[in-house]
Amino acid sequence: MARVFISIGSNIDREAQIIASVSALSALYGDVVLSSVYECEPVGFTGDHFYNLVAEVQTEVSPGQVGQDLKALEKAHGRVDFSKKFSARKMDLDILLYDDQVLETPVQIPRDEIPENAYVLWPLAELAPELLHPVLNKSYQQLWQEYDKNKQIIRKVPFTWPE
Repeated sequence: MARVFISIGSNIDREAQIIASVSALSALYGDVVLSSVYECEPVGFTGDHFYNLVAEVQTEVSPGQVGQDLKALEKAHGRVDFSKKFSARKMDLDILLYDDQVLETPVQIPRDEIPENAYVLWPLAELAPELLHPVLNKSYQQLWQEYDKNKQIIRKVPFTWPE
């Protein structure tokens, strides 16, 4: 079983979409371990703030299939334009890590944005602090400690999950 980390984000109907994302991941992969939920400003465009978190799942599904599954979930929740990197999103799901694999295709693993964006790095450091980035060979805790906290404003938010 591969250990897979997936980023989850939403800035449209955020609470409902975060819950829907986790529910959909659970339906696909079984048990889901979650970081805290964080709020931050959008990157690359002006708009409503995002809720972000990272989910960990275990699966025997290939990285390419996980990528297809995530795109299908986004499409089912209203995403039509996959060419725009920076835009408002109901549901934004990305594979961050798939075990310690390093791939460019069919999906980029690890995601380049991990050390660059607090909304990915902080929840990943919370969920897997001692895990090493497969390219940088530093733990996510170390990467978070080294991150310039003035670069991006982010805060943990209280989030109540349905029973």
